[in-house]
Amino acid sequence: MNAFSESDTAGGSTMTALPGKSPVKLTINGESTTVEVAPWTTLLDLLREYLDLTGTKKGCDHGQCGSCTVLVDGKRVNSCLTLAIMKDGSEITTIEGLTGKDGALHPMQQAFVDCDAFQCGYCTPGQICSAVGMIKEGHAHSDDEIREGMSGNLCRCGAYPHILNAIKQAYAATEKRTAA
Repeated sequence: MNAFSESDTAGGSTMTALPGKSPVKLTINGESTTVEVAPWTTLLDLLREYLDLTGTKKGCDHGQCGSCTVLVDGKRVNSCLTLAIMKDGSEITTIEGLTGKDGALHPMQQAFVDCDAFQCGYCTPGQICSAVGMIKEGHAHSDDEIREGMSGNLCRCGAYPHILNAIKQAYAATEKRTAA
Protein backbone atom coordinates (compact mmCIF):
# COMPACT_ATOMS: atom_id res chain seq x y z
CA MET A 1 0.00 0.00 0.00
CA ASN A 2 1.48 3.34 -1.04
CA ALA A 3 1.10 6.56 0.91
CA PHE A 4 0.00 9.67 -0.90
CA SER A 5 0.67 13.35 -0.44
CA GLU A 6 -1.71 16.05 -1.63
CA SER A 7 -0.58 19.13 -3.47
CA ASP A 8 -2.54 21.96 -5.03
CA THR A 9 -1.96 22.69 -8.68
CA ALA A 10 -3.92 25.51 -10.35
CA GLY A 11 -6.76 25.28 -7.86
CA GLY A 12 -7.09 21.50 -8.17
CA SER A 13 -5.82 18.76 -5.97
CA THR A 14 -3.56 16.00 -7.26
CA MET A 15 -2.32 12.92 -5.48
CA THR A 16 1.37 12.05 -5.71
CA ALA A 17 2.34 8.52 -4.77
CA LEU A 18 5.26 8.18 -2.39
CA PRO A 19 7.71 5.42 -3.20
CA GLY A 20 6.80 2.00 -1.83
CA LYS A 21 8.93 -0.35 0.19
CA SER A 22 11.86 -2.13 -1.42
CA PRO A 23 13.54 -5.38 -0.43
CA VAL A 24 17.03 -5.06 1.04
CA LYS A 25 19.11 -8.22 1.31
CA LEU A 26 21.81 -8.11 3.97
CA THR A 27 24.00 -10.49 5.88
CA ILE A 28 23.71 -9.34 9.47
CA ASN A 29 25.98 -10.91 12.05
CA GLY A 30 26.51 -13.88 9.74
CA GLU A 31 22.85 -14.50 8.93
CA SER A 32 21.30 -13.65 5.58
CA THR A 33 18.05 -11.71 5.74
CA THR A 34 15.78 -9.71 3.44
CA VAL A 35 13.78 -6.81 4.83
CA GLU A 36 11.18 -4.63 3.07
CA VAL A 37 11.92 -0.99 3.92
CA ALA A 38 10.91 2.46 2.76
CA PRO A 39 13.68 4.18 0.76
CA TRP A 40 14.30 6.70 3.55
CA THR A 41 14.90 4.05 6.24
CA THR A 42 18.36 4.33 7.76
CA LEU A 43 20.50 1.32 8.47
CA LEU A 44 20.23 2.23 12.17
CA ASP A 45 16.42 2.13 12.07
CA LEU A 46 16.46 -1.13 10.11
CA LEU A 47 18.65 -2.73 12.78
CA ARG A 48 16.75 -1.38 15.79
CA GLU A 49 13.14 -1.21 14.61
CA TYR A 50 12.86 -3.96 11.99
CA LEU A 51 15.30 -6.54 13.40
CA ASP A 52 15.24 -5.72 17.14
CA LEU A 53 19.04 -5.45 17.29
CA THR A 54 19.06 -2.70 19.89
CA GLY A 55 22.75 -2.84 20.83
CA THR A 56 23.48 -0.19 18.21
CA LYS A 57 22.43 3.11 19.77
CA LYS A 58 20.74 6.19 18.37
CA GLY A 59 22.60 9.11 19.91
CA CYS A 60 22.62 12.35 17.99
CA ASP A 61 21.05 10.98 14.77
CA HIS A 62 23.36 13.38 12.87
CA GLY A 63 26.59 11.33 12.58
CA GLN A 64 28.41 13.38 15.18
CA CYS A 65 28.63 11.06 18.21
CA GLY A 66 29.50 7.60 16.83
CA SER A 67 27.15 5.65 19.11
CA CYS A 68 25.52 4.14 16.00
CA THR A 69 28.80 2.81 14.55
CA VAL A 70 28.58 -0.64 12.95
CA LEU A 71 30.87 -2.50 10.57
CA VAL A 72 29.74 -2.65 6.93
CA ASP A 73 31.89 -5.04 4.92
CA GLY A 74 34.47 -4.66 7.69
CA LYS A 75 34.56 -0.84 7.60
CA ARG A 76 33.28 1.57 10.24
CA VAL A 77 30.04 3.31 9.29
CA ASN A 78 27.70 5.70 11.10
CA SER A 79 24.47 3.77 10.59
CA CYS A 80 22.31 6.84 11.31
CA LEU A 81 23.64 8.50 8.13
CA THR A 82 23.40 5.44 5.90
CA LEU A 83 20.27 4.54 4.00
CA ALA A 84 19.55 0.83 4.31
CA ILE A 85 18.90 0.44 0.57
CA MET A 86 22.43 1.72 -0.15
CA LYS A 87 23.86 -1.34 1.63
CA ASP A 88 21.86 -3.98 -0.26
CA GLY A 89 24.08 -7.07 -0.50
CA SER A 90 26.45 -5.91 2.26
CA GLU A 91 27.70 -7.72 5.34
CA ILE A 92 26.80 -5.88 8.54
CA THR A 93 28.36 -6.59 11.93
CA THR A 94 26.78 -5.08 15.03
CA ILE A 95 27.89 -5.30 18.65
CA GLU A 96 25.70 -8.41 18.97
CA GLY A 97 27.61 -10.06 16.12
CA LEU A 98 31.03 -9.63 17.70
CA THR A 99 30.26 -12.15 20.43
CA GLY A 100 31.18 -15.72 19.45
CA LYS A 101 28.52 -18.34 18.80
CA ASP A 102 29.63 -20.00 22.04
CA GLY A 103 28.96 -16.76 23.94
CA ALA A 104 32.65 -15.87 24.28
CA LEU A 105 33.32 -12.16 24.16
CA HIS A 106 35.28 -10.68 21.26
CA PRO A 107 38.79 -9.65 22.45
CA MET A 108 37.74 -5.98 22.21
CA GLN A 109 34.63 -6.58 24.30
CA GLN A 110 36.74 -8.43 26.88
CA ALA A 111 39.31 -5.63 26.92
CA PHE A 112 36.56 -3.07 27.61
CA VAL A 113 35.47 -5.17 30.59
CA ASP A 114 39.04 -5.72 31.81
CA CYS A 115 39.94 -2.03 31.54
CA ASP A 116 36.65 -0.66 32.88
CA ALA A 117 36.29 1.24 29.62
CA PHE A 118 32.65 2.16 30.06
CA GLN A 119 30.60 3.99 32.63
CA CYS A 120 27.00 4.52 31.57
CA GLY A 121 27.59 2.18 28.62
CA TYR A 122 25.53 4.08 26.05
CA CYS A 123 28.45 4.78 23.70
CA THR A 124 30.14 1.41 24.33
CA PRO A 125 28.71 -0.57 21.36
CA GLY A 126 29.78 2.16 18.92
CA GLN A 127 33.17 2.54 20.63
CA ILE A 128 33.80 -1.22 20.40
CA CYS A 129 32.68 -1.55 16.76
CA SER A 130 34.77 1.48 15.82
CA ALA A 131 37.83 0.12 17.65
CA VAL A 132 37.50 -3.27 15.92
CA GLY A 133 37.27 -1.52 12.54
CA MET A 134 40.20 0.77 13.35
CA ILE A 135 42.45 -2.19 14.18
CA LYS A 136 41.42 -3.90 10.92
CA GLU A 137 42.33 -0.68 9.11
CA GLY A 138 45.79 -0.82 10.70
CA HIS A 139 45.47 2.43 12.66
CA ALA A 140 46.26 1.41 16.24
CA HIS A 141 50.05 1.61 16.42
CA SER A 142 50.32 4.49 18.90
CA ASP A 143 48.27 6.36 21.47
CA ASP A 144 48.00 9.36 19.15
CA GLU A 145 46.90 7.19 16.23
CA ILE A 146 44.23 5.52 18.39
CA ARG A 147 42.98 8.87 19.69
CA GLU A 148 42.74 10.23 16.15
CA GLY A 149 41.07 7.06 14.85
CA MET A 150 38.49 7.11 17.62
CA SER A 151 37.84 10.88 17.48
CA GLY A 152 34.43 10.31 15.86
CA ASN A 153 33.19 8.39 18.90
CA LEU A 154 32.19 10.54 21.86
CA CYS A 155 31.90 9.47 25.49
CA ARG A 156 29.98 11.92 27.67
CA CYS A 157 31.22 10.14 30.81
CA GLY A 158 34.88 10.78 29.94
CA ALA A 159 36.12 7.19 29.97
CA TYR A 160 38.69 8.00 27.27
CA PRO A 161 41.83 6.85 29.17
CA HIS A 162 40.18 3.49 29.87
CA ILE A 163 38.97 3.19 26.27
CA LEU A 164 42.52 3.86 25.06
CA ASN A 165 43.88 1.16 27.40
CA ALA A 166 41.24 -1.33 26.25
CA ILE A 167 42.08 -0.76 22.59
CA LYS A 168 45.78 -1.17 23.30
CA GLN A 169 45.10 -4.43 25.18
CA ALA A 170 42.91 -5.83 22.38
CA TYR A 171 45.42 -4.72 19.75
CA ALA A 172 48.25 -6.47 21.61
CA ALA A 173 46.15 -9.65 21.87
CA THR A 174 45.38 -9.45 18.14
CA GLU A 175 49.07 -9.02 17.33
CA LYS A 176 49.96 -12.05 19.46
CA ARG A 177 47.32 -14.21 17.71
CA THR A 178 48.49 -13.20 14.23
CA ALA A 179 52.16 -13.76 15.14
CA ALA A 180 51.47 -17.28 16.42
